[in-house]
Amino acid sequence: MSDPLLQFREEFPILATSTYLVSNSLGAMPRTVPAQLARYAQQWQTRGVRAWAEGWWEMPVTMGDRLAPLIGAAPGSVVMVPTVSHGMSAILSALDYPAERNEVLMTALDFPSVRYAYDGLAPRFGARIVEVPSDDGLGIDLERLLAHITERTRLVAVSHVLFRSAYILDAAAIVAKAHAVGALVALDAYHSVGVMPVDVQALGVDFLCGGVLKWLCGGPGGCFLYASPAMSARYAPALTGWQGHRQPFAFDNAMVAAEGGWRWLGGTPVVPALFAGLEGPRLVAEAGLEAIRAKSMRQTARLVTLADARGWTVHAPRDPARRGGTVAFSVPHAAEVARALLARDVVIDYRPGAGIRVAPHFYTTDAELEAVVAAMDEILSTGAWQAFAGVQSTVT
Repeated sequence: MSDPLLQFREEFPILATSTYLVSNSLGAMPRTVPAQLARYAQQWQTRGVRAWAEGWWEMPVTMGDRLAPLIGAAPGSVVMVPTVSHGMSAILSALDYPAERNEVLMTALDFPSVRYAYDGLAPRFGARIVEVPSDDGLGIDLERLLAHITERTRLVAVSHVLFRSAYILDAAAIVAKAHAVGALVALDAYHSVGVMPVDVQALGVDFLCGGVLKWLCGGPGGCFLYASPAMSARYAPALTGWQGHRQPFAFDNAMVAAEGGWRWLGGTPVVPALFAGLEGPRLVAEAGLEAIRAKSMRQTARLVTLADARGWTVHAPRDPARRGGTVAFSVPHAAEVARALLARDVVIDYRPGAGIRVAPHFYTTDAELEAVVAAMDEILSTGAWQAFAGVQSTVT
């Protein structure tokens, strides 16, 4: 069967030297990124401080406008921030938390980085974190989650796709229940945007954060925050900076929030990361998210079949509609097997409680799926994993 998405392989140089199956952690770098970084360096070298007035200052918003179509957002409603933790924290800081409605709902399986920030910030703003538990460490029961959303809930701040298992939460149902009781919703979409269609307006979500690091192949330091126009008209973050000021170059000590998406910005933007992040989203948009999602569902289903045939525990949903782009295997000696794979330029990652995570993307061949599982077979059957016992890996 021909795969039209494989035409994009030549855009990613690492695919010529590695079996790259870790786009859930760091997407492959497009070959055109060095030219974008050279363009940044040339502007700095030749224009110096004048570069701020020639595009750098507006770049968090202009790049946000480029990303907006990938999540169905209106122009001006998406801005770039350094990290998802920063973006989600800005959202939390924008709201009030009266005693009768001070709960922030999260789950036991959200990415810890956001939880660290929320646990530290929530008490300072008068908010209280309420955690929805997981029965199996794989997903969150929808009915239990919805039951936790009550008139006391101020904000539902959950992951759209859970990072360990790639379990997709039913965002539409969450938003519907939250809005029915007067609560707001902020989705951490780091593990969904770029590998599946996401439409913030169709979902009716109030806020959404994500980044170009993973499925969007844009590298570190380029994250985005979406706030619906209604939210930007009503709220402004306490966690802010001079770029979020209506008149930043007036250097007034009194904070007056800018209009629209601008108000969600913080301090001086990380300009090199924004230049690096331009190319990956462009290629994802060209490939098409519907086609990417269809291929992802097919290839992750194949990985599940291969794991089942070997008796490995699969830490991913069986229902394709609930499964994101990653399949995790609990293979024997998983940490050591992962290190052995990396030593062979088969690039995956390992997570405690999940095992080896394999994440095909639109540039992945079917043969690479067979190859990674065959390599695991050989490493286990020959005992090659033993050479990596006690060895620490730096792959995150």
